[in-house]
Amino acid sequence: MTFENARSSYRRIESVKQVEPTDPHEIIGVTLRELEKSLRVLATAQEAGRPFPSQHLNRAFTAIYILQSSLDFNQGGDIATNLFQVYEYCRLQVADAFARKEGVNLAACAEHIGGILTAWDQIGSNSQ
Repeated sequence: MTFENARSSYRRIESVKQVEPTDPHEIIGVTLRELEKSLRVLATAQEAGRPFPSQHLNRAFTAIYILQSSLDFNQGGDIATNLFQVYEYCRLQVADAFARKEGVNLAACAEHIGGILTAWDQIGSNSQ
């Protein structure tokens, strides 16, 4: 099996195993998980001095957009504002990393998103 065949098979398997959630809470949970995963992959590439995988750059930007646009500032108040600021910080860090600027800390972004994800999962388990 060639490398290209193996990669193609992996992508088919990866796309088949994903289940699309319908519950709004779960959609945000999946988005947070994907963002955290992409930020960790980008942080690893950054630390190793390797190029950033473009699919993870795209996923990070897309996830951040989804999360920011899903916030309800009328009902969410300060929490929505604070979440927007964390997401915006991560967006700027990803953009700066892509531009190869100094002082970017993608690992810290992944940690912030991981903390939000933990809280989000707890909210979900408490409401059931």
